[in-house]
Amino acid sequence: TLPTISTLLLLLQTVVSGSRHEPGYCAFYDECGRNPSVGGSLIPPIVPCLNYSPARVLGPEHYQELKKVCPMLDRGEGQTTACCSVKQLKSLERSLMMSKALLNRCPSCADNFGHFHCISTCSPNQSVTINVTRTANITSQGTVREAVVAYQAYLSTSFADKAFDSCKSVRIPSTGGLAIGTMCGRYGSALCTPQRWYDFQGDSSNGLAPLDIDFRLIPEGVTGAVPAGIVPYNGTALGCNEKTPTGGEVCSCQDCQASCPVLPPPPALPAPFTIGGVDGYLVICATLLGFLILTERLIHPSEVTCIDRNSLVAQEFLGSWFQAWGTLIASHPFKVLLASAVVVGAFATGLMYIELTTDPVQLWSAPDSRARKEKDMHDKYFDPFFRTNQLILTAPGRPSYIYDSLIFGKQNFSGIISKDLILELLKLQTRIQSIEFWSDDLNRTASLKDVCFAPLNPSNPSLTDCAVNSLPQYFQNSVDNINKKVNMTKLGVTKEVDWKDHFIYCVKSSKRHFLLFSDILDCFNPAFIISHLSDDSYTNAEALILTFSLNNYPRENVKFNIAMEWEQRFLDILKEYQMSPGNPFTFAYMAERSLEDEINRTTAEDIPIFMISYAVIFVYISVALGEYTSFSRILVDSKFLVGLGGILVVGCSVLASMGFYAWIGIPSSLIILQVVPFLVLAVGADNIFIFVLEYQRDARRPNEKREEQIGRVLGNVAPSMLLCSVSESVCFFLGALSTMPAVRSFALYAALAVVLDFVLQMTAFVALLSLDCKRQDRNRCEVVCCITVKTPAPSKPNEGFLLPIMRKYYAPVLLHPVTRVIVMVVFITMLMSSIYLMLHVTVGLDQELAMPKGSYMLEYFKYLYAYFEVGVPTYFVTTKGFDFSKVMGMNAVCSSVGCDPFSLTQKIQYASEYPQRSYLAVPANSWVDDFIDWLNPGSGCCRLYTEGPDEGKFCNATSKRCGKCMEKPDNGVLRPNVTQFNRFLPDFLGNRPDLKCPKGGLGAYDKAVVRDENGEIIATRFMAYHTALTTSREFTAALKTARELAHNITLTMRKINDTPPDFEVFPYTVTYVFYEQYLTIVSEGVFIISLCLLPTFVVCCLLLGMDVRSGTLNLLTIIMITVDTVGVMTLWGIDYNAVALINLVTAVGISVEFVSHMTRSFALSIQPTHIERAKEATATMGSAVFAGVAMTNLPGIVVLAFAKAQLIQIFFFRLNLVITLLGLAHGLIFLPVLLSYFGPGINKAVLLRIQQAKGQLRELSSNSLPVYDNMTFENQ
Repeated sequence: TLPTISTLLLLLQTVVSGSRHEPGYCAFYDECGRNPSVGGSLIPPIVPCLNYSPARVLGPEHYQELKKVCPMLDRGEGQTTACCSVKQLKSLERSLMMSKALLNRCPSCADNFGHFHCISTCSPNQSVTINVTRTANITSQGTVREAVVAYQAYLSTSFADKAFDSCKSVRIPSTGGLAIGTMCGRYGSALCTPQRWYDFQGDSSNGLAPLDIDFRLIPEGVTGAVPAGIVPYNGTALGCNEKTPTGGEVCSCQDCQASCPVLPPPPALPAPFTIGGVDGYLVICATLLGFLILTERLIHPSEVTCIDRNSLVAQEFLGSWFQAWGTLIASHPFKVLLASAVVVGAFATGLMYIELTTDPVQLWSAPDSRARKEKDMHDKYFDPFFRTNQLILTAPGRPSYIYDSLIFGKQNFSGIISKDLILELLKLQTRIQSIEFWSDDLNRTASLKDVCFAPLNPSNPSLTDCAVNSLPQYFQNSVDNINKKVNMTKLGVTKEVDWKDHFIYCVKSSKRHFLLFSDILDCFNPAFIISHLSDDSYTNAEALILTFSLNNYPRENVKFNIAMEWEQRFLDILKEYQMSPGNPFTFAYMAERSLEDEINRTTAEDIPIFMISYAVIFVYISVALGEYTSFSRILVDSKFLVGLGGILVVGCSVLASMGFYAWIGIPSSLIILQVVPFLVLAVGADNIFIFVLEYQRDARRPNEKREEQIGRVLGNVAPSMLLCSVSESVCFFLGALSTMPAVRSFALYAALAVVLDFVLQMTAFVALLSLDCKRQDRNRCEVVCCITVKTPAPSKPNEGFLLPIMRKYYAPVLLHPVTRVIVMVVFITMLMSSIYLMLHVTVGLDQELAMPKGSYMLEYFKYLYAYFEVGVPTYFVTTKGFDFSKVMGMNAVCSSVGCDPFSLTQKIQYASEYPQRSYLAVPANSWVDDFIDWLNPGSGCCRLYTEGPDEGKFCNATSKRCGKCMEKPDNGVLRPNVTQFNRFLPDFLGNRPDLKCPKGGLGAYDKAVVRDENGEIIATRFMAYHTALTTSREFTAALKTARELAHNITLTMRKINDTPPDFEVFPYTVTYVFYEQYLTIVSEGVFIISLCLLPTFVVCCLLLGMDVRSGTLNLLTIIMITVDTVGVMTLWGIDYNAVALINLVTAVGISVEFVSHMTRSFALSIQPTHIERAKEATATMGSAVFAGVAMTNLPGIVVLAFAKAQLIQIFFFRLNLVITLLGLAHGLIFLPVLLSYFGPGINKAVLLRIQQAKGQLRELSSNSLPVYDNMTFENQ
């Protein structure tokens, strides 16, 4: 026949010419059988037969198969010749299908990828592009034939470069990584080149190539390296922004940079505010400082008789009322004490219903806050974020070594990547996985599988289904697999390969997943189990990471208790293992419960510190209140019981406040238990000292009863106590307007406690003092009242030792003309400096500060920041209303060919290209993209039974007798219609991924799409990854940028037809709910503190009879204390956060004590000059404030320095020490000087009333003309 004659002529010509490389001739043809040198391949390694013969003209069936697999070789039916059989075409199609499953989203890339394989396999000019280098005899069906097992393939660099460029940016939606990284062997995407890309394709050890292909990339014009007759293939490779000849659309922007629209770069960050190259805020503060200093002058207030009269009326009314009240209470002490006890007991019974909030989410995030609502919605539809239990292991001191791999070449291995350590890690992992314990809730033995996160089998998981991220998973947790060794041949070289080769393969493998599904899928993203030095050099690992993920159950679910118990046993094992002498690792660890455990442990351990602090304060008050006129009267003059009573008053007010709010259902917190008693004690002790010291300094008038003297003294000091208490309580009640639950509940508890403390001081404490005064009058000892001392009491009032010192030395020195100027300059300089520092205070609370010193969690945070390369996952969640089933809906979300260049996933991709600004390290995965790829017939995933009882139903990729779900459209842009979308989406979400279909959605996406009973998508999410975030500033900035991005996406998607206006895309990750407060905490803090400052001005004005000047100076000093406190916070490294805000609100309350008493004392003084009045106020009231506020707080604060909790050391010891010292400095140094310059003028109405009273007394005692004292006063 004619073909036989042609073949004979060809053979004759070959013999004559000696050449085997001629156009129109084949080097091999048809299939000979399995390649004997390839084992463990993912597909059968079928190799062709050596057959130098002319290219065959294809018959109709053969032609149609070629047109489908290799359309670039189509020359028309009856005109097309090729060097491959139908069997070869089908094998080539199967081989290309697994790789094209990752590349089909970019049609030109998929076309280029298959292009040269079609040329080398089927081209009619096959013999001029390849050179057979090795053959082997293969016996098939009793026939021995010579098969090709290796050849050289020649192609031009221009074709190879362009083909590589079209594929280098194609992404894998489920991971966000680059597909090219899975096709470049040990080099990954970062180091991949065209040569390395083709080398990996031709490596028979990659599991896909049936034989070894040595790709030779030849630059144009180079002929020396090319055998005679060989012509490097130089066909047309498509650019990724070009359509394919079969009509495939250009690749999307996410897969092809050339397809991206021209986008302007993100705007530059705002430049720092400068003036003349210097910090602008510093210049402004310095200028203002100079202005204030240079413009200092005396102000002569005009005489306002109306204000004088109002002040007198206010003081007389309050004084007379409190005098009558005090006399009444002192006259019936036992009845008052009993009534006080009954009222306090009634309030305190509410403590039976108290709820102590320890959940950080409930403490710091308001139920109606945006982050809380988004968290609730996410957890409602997608389940809460799983519980993480993790180890980070290092092996310092272990030497590195070189391994010469047959497959990957020489590789440097760090000491921690060693066989003995992997086996040791597997041993520890197995021990943890084997945790079992009896559960009363389940009434059986519980284990890991009862609570583990098992995305591939959530309903009935086994231990192997549990999500465990670890290096031994690369070896299916098998010791035998780790020990396994086999011989492998590559390019004619046979060598032993072992676990190290498998490890390298896995960190480069195409089977990566960002979630570990089970130990069935042995290779997943190494970033979650290995910390390495540089990109893709995982053999140089610094640390190994072992993670167990558990389901996050609600606290009321019985499995929550099981998860907590499992985690406790997990921690126990690790603590024991860490102490064992044979442990080769240095490691840090944590469980999901660790944060809460450590905080609770620290609180319990620091309770004695607080008790000691209160005890020190109690001892000081008891000692300081005593008069001590003589040694023999120490037990008579001491005020032990009065001091104890004052402490009990504070305690009762706190208990009553807590009981009341427990009655009405407002929960308490540990912060309230720690701070409110301390605050009320500081406020209450001041009032106690003022009252008791005023009583001790007062002389009883003739014929005046002791009860009347107590009432009169109370009438003198109670208005000042009322001024402070009302200011503080209103301040705290206004602070309850805060949106942060912890701040709100603290403010409510503190406000009521201050009110009740004042009420009990006006009742129970007055009664207690009355009883003590009667005891003292009878010279009876404290505690042992039956003992009477014969030494009589002194006839003169006892001023103590502090008042004479303040009057004789301190006040004159402070109010010396030179000292006054220095004080004003120093404090104004402090204010300006603090304003500048305040603008640079760090906002946030780093989570490690919540841990006590020495906690194992501190070591974990150190390891986490040092070794973790991937940040927390963040989800872009869509709400109900968007129609994903329509083409426009899919295009608005996806990022593959045919998608909108400004789609949801594409915008996230744009943002991830600027990780320093967006804090996004990995683009979002996309179930829409993978669903479309899954439907693509080229992926071999979506198939339907064509016969049998299940005909027309979905069948997986491994089943037989199945056909494709959809036809591939001519333009390559496959989109299901609404019916197909709704039909196949459940099959996609339930399809378990495997080697033949890596696009299955089970595990990756089955929880990412939520549908209602009608099949409508009501919520879905797209997962991206943040960069590694370490500080509060970074977490807050990441939240802010993610919200800005989500809002931009929302506005775009709302433009799609039929999308409702309330549709929204929002970002969510587990940390957002904690860091949202820092987006607004500065403005909210200014608002809350401003509200707290307002009553200090208003109340002062009202209670001093509309004395605006006193109120203004009072307010100014408190503002200075607050601003200076924030300035010192910046210097001392105290961050501004919700805990600091609580302390700043407290600072306003304590500042009122330092300032208001002094201001009122000055305003009511009748000394003739400003300076004399300031001296009197400093000596009389300043001594009481020093003894009652400063010296009450300081001993207790110093004790807090020994607390273990860093939060207490920083925000209670440091910050309260700063508040107290600054309050003391401003109240006893700055304020007297300020009042001496700018204080209100003498109240002439008060002076006149006193003069008239004295004149009347003298007139009654003698008939002489009236003589008035203090006739000289400033006429200002």
